[in-house]
Amino acid sequence: MRCVYCDLDGTLLGRGASLLRDGDGGFTLLGVRALEACHRAEVEVVIYSGRRKAQVSEDARLIGSTAYIYEVGCGLVIDGEEEFLTDDMVPGDKTIHDQITASGAPTLLLERFAGRLEYHSPWHTDREVSHLFRGNVDPAEAGDLLRAHGHANLRLVDNGAIRRRSPTLDVDSLHAYHLIPSGASKARAVARHMQARGYDRQECIAVGDSREDMEAATVVGTFWLVANAVQRDPTLREAIAGRGNVRVASEGHGPGVYEAVVTTLAEGASS
Repeated sequence: MRCVYCDLDGTLLGRGASLLRDGDGGFTLLGVRALEACHRAEVEVVIYSGRRKAQVSEDARLIGSTAYIYEVGCGLVIDGEEEFLTDDMVPGDKTIHDQITASGAPTLLLERFAGRLEYHSPWHTDREVSHLFRGNVDPAEAGDLLRAHGHANLRLVDNGAIRRRSPTLDVDSLHAYHLIPSGASKARAVARHMQARGYDRQECIAVGDSREDMEAATVVGTFWLVANAVQRDPTLREAIAGRGNVRVASEGHGPGVYEAVVTTLAEGASS
């Protein structure tokens, strides 16, 4: 193994977005030990997250990583060099986020899914590319709506179940959604990083908790879902069907990442 692509919220980070807490808020060092195991084995760790660049950059610095993926794969930074993976939508006089605003697509989604979708305040601010929402909608239905109104260059991405509640939405469970350029994805950013580093897919794993994370299974050797992912969203088990390289950890959050890392290292050593 040469590289681990790891999601943050709902994966490496536990209750309160803490590296030192598990899903129930208990203290744990297993997420840190996963990072230590990678360091000892000379395995690169790359964060791939829906968070803003400033957040992911700081998180990468804290764990000693020189490459990271932010805003659901819209941006990739390798050793200080930044690349946008957003096709024809590029920053200029306006940020890509502002270009999406000007298109009217966010307003269209909020009006059509009123009571089921809202901005994910306060984390929706200060973004360079994606519009961040919370709610419970069908991304396929949203995609049909966007295409019908001339926004085929955009897609709504389900980036996983969240704990936060909303007093204004009439839904049972909430997911985080990103409105991004249609060509952008975490899987594409992972593949681009692998290409830049010269990694073979069998030398890489990815760990996450959402459908968007799991698309990395198309480019890495093995993808691991942490246990809390299927506990909070049992329909993910249906999405796993037919994906022979997807595994589900018995533990959630940081302990699940540790399980994925040490299991892969051990299996590699014994093969």
